[in-house]
Amino acid sequence: MCGIFGYIGKKNAVDIIFKGLEKLEYRGYDSAGIAVVIDKELCIRRSVGKLCNLGLSLKENPISANIGIGHTRWATHGSPSKENAHPHTDTAKTVVIVHNGIIENYVELKAELQKDGYEFKSETDTEVIAHLIKKYCKGNLFCAVQKTLSRVKGSYALGIVSKDEYDKIICARKDASLIIGVGVGENFMASDIPALLPYTRDMIFLENGDIAEITAEKVVVKNIKGDIINREIKNIRWDTVQAEKDGYKHFMLKEIFEQPRTIEDTFRGRIYPDEGRVYIEEVKLKLKEEYIKNISNIYIVACGTSYHSGLVSKFLFESFAKIPTEVDIASEFRYRDVILDEKTLVVVISQSGETADTLAALRLAKSKGCQTLAVCNVVGSSISREAMYVIYTHCGPEIGVASTKAFTGQVTALYVLALDWAYKREALTIKELKKYLKELWEIPLKINEFLKNAESVHDIAKVFANKRDFLYLGRHINYPVALEGALKIKEISYIHAEGYAAGEMKHGPIALIDKSMPIVAIVIKGRIYEKIISNIEEAKARGGTIIAVADQSDKEIGNKSNYVIYVPETDEFVSPLMTVIPLQLLAYYISLILGCDVDQPRNLAKSVTVE
Repeated sequence: MCGIFGYIGKKNAVDIIFKGLEKLEYRGYDSAGIAVVIDKELCIRRSVGKLCNLGLSLKENPISANIGIGHTRWATHGSPSKENAHPHTDTAKTVVIVHNGIIENYVELKAELQKDGYEFKSETDTEVIAHLIKKYCKGNLFCAVQKTLSRVKGSYALGIVSKDEYDKIICARKDASLIIGVGVGENFMASDIPALLPYTRDMIFLENGDIAEITAEKVVVKNIKGDIINREIKNIRWDTVQAEKDGYKHFMLKEIFEQPRTIEDTFRGRIYPDEGRVYIEEVKLKLKEEYIKNISNIYIVACGTSYHSGLVSKFLFESFAKIPTEVDIASEFRYRDVILDEKTLVVVISQSGETADTLAALRLAKSKGCQTLAVCNVVGSSISREAMYVIYTHCGPEIGVASTKAFTGQVTALYVLALDWAYKREALTIKELKKYLKELWEIPLKINEFLKNAESVHDIAKVFANKRDFLYLGRHINYPVALEGALKIKEISYIHAEGYAAGEMKHGPIALIDKSMPIVAIVIKGRIYEKIISNIEEAKARGGTIIAVADQSDKEIGNKSNYVIYVPETDEFVSPLMTVIPLQLLAYYISLILGCDVDQPRNLAKSVTVE
């Protein structure tokens, strides 16, 4: 959940660490801090609130050093405060650490350390690590970290510096992402790729149990036993511009407008509409055709926006490939007695590849002997490494906390997958396959066409920004889009909203409808068009104000709705990629009008890496 960054080299570590934390603030913004070694003594600066507060402190009293670590926090143990802000030290201020994760046995460790005379100054679980390292350090920091981690239960990405060994940073990971940036005469560590891109493209992705010793000249990775491990240095080709706002007011708006390209990037090289061919070997998806033909059922497991993309793909796998498909919230799946066997495929979806509940669900599925497939955006992430097979979305960094391009990238990848399997299972003819591939091929152009008129959504947002409740309605494959639209407006505008299958409206929500209730209805031509029209009529009869998202070709919807957002006509099965765009924009513009923090909404963090 938190972001950590470290630097060792000849440059001013403070400036580099602070800039790295700016790239990581989306992971947490309750508090922030930096620790460096100056004249063989630790110097620590911490502040409550957003990173800019730490920046003011550093500007008022500048410091300079060649080694240091930094942290931006999303609170888990202990409320946001200066005392609970990272970095944390031992009592003697010899060792300083930053930590992302949760130490599950910290209560018993804390009691033991207090009995030994160690004084705690925070409510965090992290502080026990600093005290343990000090307790075990007998002149060798690496060995002290080894012994400490052998006693710790839970998840961690750690950066550790000692004033007694100020020529190195020790870092370690278990169930939390940590990446080493390899430079020339300098090295770095960070939670995520974007923070490292301004300095290097050569990166080492640490794996569970790795402990690395970083100096200015080299990186040595070992396991918990102290054996040296060779980890491949990977060259990351993301453009640094991808991680910047690129002239947009907010990352979220930039990422909404990036979707035509990220959808295309996700299907490029994988689909050939003219030939009626899908090629996904290059993403290492090598499930044997015989297995695909004999899959008995699919479980899709995810959280939040990824869960909604999973709900969309349920319709795709069942309608195209004729495979019974269930979709579960990861935090529920992992605690149910799910009936799984070797013919069950478990698909886990996570933008970051580090979502704690989804990772736990993946491990549960593997323990039951299931085949597992990950849909993920981040190469080298925990989920992408632990799943048997992986299909990557090619969305680049998503900085806005409220996911946008993650949703459309995931739906695109799963659409391609469903079509491939449908053809292999002989559930689609070559003619049908070509038709659906062509529909997907054309969707980026159609989204670009719609985005040219994005201000039309802004005009509607101005009318409804003062409302405190919204109802979103959809049917069939656009029901999950209604859920996603409601989630977006809740996340960034703090407006109460409910997403419903329109046919369920009469079973309760209709009681809420009156003249003050805006109803956003997704009305796309298809098998249930007449049904959703009937639901709109029912809502309108109760005084509801209807905002319809409809095809440009729909000549009647204007007579049945108060406001219409017209989108280019698309096939029903590819339409979620189109209909979600105006709902993202509606949430964005309402948030903007209300003066909310669009990119960093309260109480949320980008990647939920703890349960």
